[in-house]
Amino acid sequence: MSKQNTTSTRDAATGAGTASAGRPTRWVSFVGSGPGDPGLLTVRAVELLRDAEVVVTEVPDHQALVRSVLGLPVPVEGEDEGELPGPLFVDGGFGEDGQPLTHAARAKVVVKHAKSGRRVVRLMAGDPFLYASGPEEALACTKAGVGFEIVPGVSSVSAVPAYAGIPLTTKNHREVAVVACGDAKIDWASYAAHPTLVLLSAVGAIGQVAAELVAAGRPGDTPVSMTRTGTLTTQETIVSTLDEIAADAHAAGMTPPAVTVVGPVVDLRQTLSWFETKPLFGWRVLVPRTKEQAGGLSARLRGYGATPEEVPTISVEPPRNPLQMDKAVRGLVEGRYEWIAFTSVNAVRAVREKFEEYGLDARAFSGLKIAAVGDKTAAALRDWGLNADLVPSGEQSARGLLDDWPPYDDLLDPINRVFLPRADIATETLVAGLIDLGWEVDDVTAYRTVRAAPPPAPVREAIKSGKFDAVVFTSSSTVRNLVGIAGKPHTSTIIGVIGPATAKTAEEHGLRVDVMASEPSVEELVDSLADFGGARREALLDQGQPVTKPSDRRPATRRKASST
Repeated sequence: MSKQNTTSTRDAATGAGTASAGRPTRWVSFVGSGPGDPGLLTVRAVELLRDAEVVVTEVPDHQALVRSVLGLPVPVEGEDEGELPGPLFVDGGFGEDGQPLTHAARAKVVVKHAKSGRRVVRLMAGDPFLYASGPEEALACTKAGVGFEIVPGVSSVSAVPAYAGIPLTTKNHREVAVVACGDAKIDWASYAAHPTLVLLSAVGAIGQVAAELVAAGRPGDTPVSMTRTGTLTTQETIVSTLDEIAADAHAAGMTPPAVTVVGPVVDLRQTLSWFETKPLFGWRVLVPRTKEQAGGLSARLRGYGATPEEVPTISVEPPRNPLQMDKAVRGLVEGRYEWIAFTSVNAVRAVREKFEEYGLDARAFSGLKIAAVGDKTAAALRDWGLNADLVPSGEQSARGLLDDWPPYDDLLDPINRVFLPRADIATETLVAGLIDLGWEVDDVTAYRTVRAAPPPAPVREAIKSGKFDAVVFTSSSTVRNLVGIAGKPHTSTIIGVIGPATAKTAEEHGLRVDVMASEPSVEELVDSLADFGGARREALLDQGQPVTKPSDRRPATRRKASST
């Protein structure tokens, strides 16, 4: 390391010469983003991205990846990205003229932003120092007196074959050679004896590569695999031989990016394939719910191999008249209530926002009994520093809450009133039940649920034409609103619902319910859909049929509601 770079590194470590304490003014972090799956980012990578003020990207998907990992909103069409929270994103792949940047041009972009005094992350596909421009850009930083660090990423060289169920080494095959094909002239005869080859950028030249390997003495029946968009739920793998790979790749429509493996280890895929055999692998699943609540459900769907697509159908907004809520919160502080019952996470959020508006905190709940309709709502309360006194022991619903709610006792209960903050369209089940138990209820509109704007035309068309494999409804209102803004899902689309009430609403709208959660939670809903997908997959295999997705076979008639 040069003396100049050593000085920059020392300043960064000690905080000398910084715009603020502990923040270097001339520093860049080269971070490997891995092969595509956000879950493969390292802990250090996420830490740096969380603190970054500028992220210089490499591929178009990088901005969405960062926003997903950090839980930041994704820009919608026509929205000014500068108004969204998060770092400044700078395109390191293309210049302002739309032309690809050279290594030298990228380095100038990185150095320019590093000299600005802001925390800069240069996000690079795979690993910065493995088949990437990291070395050239790091050298440019050294020359410019900019300190840097390298955060290795999971390389596609090993990750993509692993996701395809192909180990690169075994006890019988211990040697691997990696070749970046590109436009380079390669002496394939020197690689013919290697038991395992990993080829990068070989899609376009695979016919010539295979022919030269065979000409160099490699048997024509040597197994070959080619995997495109590895580690993503769009991953696709073909298995062939050196003699047939060119024709098979063409027939399959293989396109870059793809990783090719040559050698006997490819045969292990037949028994070790784990990613592409997930129960919902490749399924396009519609998630129609409140945008800010969809993250956990979507993450669980991705865990089963699905590609979730969130379509907001409900917008949560403040009540039209806030005076009722203001009065109830004042009554809570003054000791007017014995109980407060939260029937949703949105209710917790609405009361919390009102507290913050008044400068109150959780201490105002002292002496008040708290009920939560389920575990999710109870967890939202814990995040606020509150523990629920009552959570249903059975069904997590208003009915389940009533089953455990104690009747009013004028000897044990000094106050007979319950504060019930909830949505404007909530059912009367809980109110009526509490009154029957002897309680007086202040049923207060804490928030409104209104229908969201229709999704873009391509999404509406995909819903109606059966391009979604499944849709998961988490409430009756999501059913009504989705049908209202986008139309009915196609008959081929698998319909999953969170419980009996949502199932009834779906059937009233002419939909046949295929999957219902065993318990009313989004986790159980996704798990039940995965069980359905797994059983469907096994049935197809048992019948000797290829594994297809529901969207692959679309009957012409629209789904009818079940009469049973």
